[in-house]
Amino acid sequence: MTRRHLSATPSRRTVVKAAAATAVAGSVLAATGARAADGPAFLHGVASGDPLPDGILLWTRVTPAPDAGPGSGLGADTPVAWEIAEDRDFTRIAARGTAVARAASDHTVKADVRGLRPATAYWFRFSAGSTVLSPVGRTRTAPAAGAAVPGIRFGVVSCANWEAGWFSPYRHLAARADLDAVLHLGDYIYEYASGSYPTQDTVVRPHAPLHEIRTLADYRLRHATYKTDTDLQALHAAHPVIAIWDDHEFANDAWSGGAENHTPGTEGSWAARVAAAKQAYFEWMPVRASTEGTVYRRLSFGGLAELHLLDLRSFRSEQASIGNGAVDDPERSITGRAQLDWLKAGLTASDARWKLVGTSVMISPVAFGALPAHLLAPLAELLGLPGEGLAVNVDQWDGYTDDRKELISHLRDHAVTDTVFLTGDIHMAWANDVPVRAATYPLSASAATEFVVTSVTSDNLDDILRAAPGTVSVVAATAVRAANRHVKWIDMDSHGYGVLDVTAERSQMDYYVVSDKTSREATASWVRSYRTRSGTQRIERADAPVR
Repeated sequence: MTRRHLSATPSRRTVVKAAAATAVAGSVLAATGARAADGPAFLHGVASGDPLPDGILLWTRVTPAPDAGPGSGLGADTPVAWEIAEDRDFTRIAARGTAVARAASDHTVKADVRGLRPATAYWFRFSAGSTVLSPVGRTRTAPAAGAAVPGIRFGVVSCANWEAGWFSPYRHLAARADLDAVLHLGDYIYEYASGSYPTQDTVVRPHAPLHEIRTLADYRLRHATYKTDTDLQALHAAHPVIAIWDDHEFANDAWSGGAENHTPGTEGSWAARVAAAKQAYFEWMPVRASTEGTVYRRLSFGGLAELHLLDLRSFRSEQASIGNGAVDDPERSITGRAQLDWLKAGLTASDARWKLVGTSVMISPVAFGALPAHLLAPLAELLGLPGEGLAVNVDQWDGYTDDRKELISHLRDHAVTDTVFLTGDIHMAWANDVPVRAATYPLSASAATEFVVTSVTSDNLDDILRAAPGTVSVVAATAVRAANRHVKWIDMDSHGYGVLDVTAERSQMDYYVVSDKTSREATASWVRSYRTRSGTQRIERADAPVR
């Protein structure tokens, strides 16, 4: 593939927002090194998330004393004030309030602010004591319900393994002035012990704690470690983040009753581990907790787009084993009955032009044809494929075909158009049609489209094989596309992020890659763009990214 940097005249929207975004990134980077010798400090940045037309969720963590580290349980409950303003100098205050950073919540603080104006940029900050101020963040509310919106633009990311590299994709997204929010599709943290994934000889920076995380203190410390990364802090301070979880917020290949790398006899009960992981997640992430501690929820962006966010770990059945036909068992589910009904009802009732579905794992079917054995094994690792080579993605929707058939049939039977699935998980970038019947595609209809973003740092095919980009991946991608005509593009080499631009006429994903995930100064360049035009349910290539 051709990778090149773009030099283009910025749009009016970019010019208007540029100074604000640059100021946010600079203020965060300047503030993160400050540590109080005693008394409270804001060492983990600030964040916002889940934008509403009249509100936003604000987040921070207070370190009340030097020994009151994350997960320690130490430190006094600390009063915190917050304020949100229409200008960076905080001369036009829109709202203010107080909260308490309690040891019981690991000294994290959330403020669910309401009464704001729709489609408006705001600045926010926290304070503790009379003189200690947090870094300043910038956020944005969603457009008013049903409002005519010319466009919405999201950054899209997934799969950020601390040990595998630096988070430069976050830095590049933080520097953009044209985003309404950033969508994180899961694997925000990884649970592994240091040196177990990736291998010890490729670790760029060690986890904290070093062991595999299992307890509440462990999960808290791992989240806190991530939020010391200056690029991640800059991202959270520059844009509201809309996040869902995947498996590594818990444990690898998690399902409702266990996980691939959880052993109840030696690692305690799965229920206790999940409870700890969820508590830490909701403490440390700018996410509103839905009912029963799940992340499936719905956010609207005027009359243009509605975002349906899924939880594909809490309710799923165990992944299928080899050769028993369980993938087609109608009693097995990836969503759970209640969530699937919620999704179907929401898609049918939506008045928005575009129905965007945030799904942590790929919904498009994939068969593998005649791949060489040396390529099938690493692809099996990435895709959740049994090592013996059964041609199905058992950790993805391919392992739960009845749910997929029901959802696709619902889209067809109720004439639900312009549905776009946004996906992470597999450390590769894809652009797919979602066929009604894959075996007869392209003669059969396409019910929706899917954009899959690659990983921020987590290992892809080239990393696993330690191969040069554009070598073995070309063979694998060619074989996959030959067996799956609905797959329009795959990049198995790169790390990076996506930018989704939505207008009434089309939804377009621009794919960006970083030069070197092991370099803190990695550059980013555009590599491909794909779009789906309204009413078509088909993917097509676009010649350039959206300006």
